[in-house]
Amino acid sequence: MTFTATDLRHLGDQASTAWRSAADRDWAVPAGTLDWSCARTADHAVDTVLAPAFFLASRRQDDYPPYGAATPGADAGPAVLAEALETAVRILASVVADAPPDVRAVIWRRPQVETRPPADFLPRAGLELMPHCHDACAGLGIPFEPPAAVCDRLRHHTALWPHWPLA
Repeated sequence: MTFTATDLRHLGDQASTAWRSAADRDWAVPAGTLDWSCARTADHAVDTVLAPAFFLASRRQDDYPPYGAATPGADAGPAVLAEALETAVRILASVVADAPPDVRAVIWRRPQVETRPPADFLPRAGLELMPHCHDACAGLGIPFEPPAAVCDRLRHHTALWPHWPLA
């Protein structure tokens, strides 16, 4: 099973809708069990989707590119964070769609540099987006429950990956 751009869009839409629904809540509170605030965690979630787009678009084989795009920052309001997440999802989906399937780029550096094809950059973002959105929503006291089918596709796509074992 493959985790697709549609799956990532669904996660992004679900998260941005949840964040907008909590616009009147205190975003300075800790995100779930983290030390980070909900706002900082949401901003980081945006970065975890945007960064893989730069990794793939750079076509670098040796390291992450030494540049990227700025996120709105932890001082941004919920509406801006939600819009930034939606934008980041569209950017990554577009970069993946534009890349020939035989292109490879660095997808992570630890425990060693590894390159992967375009289709793997979507679940790379999903693996980060899902827990960060969950943490932010937990801190805000709102639900974030991705559909089981999306979780299953993410789990199956990444089952042999060395980093994020999903039980």
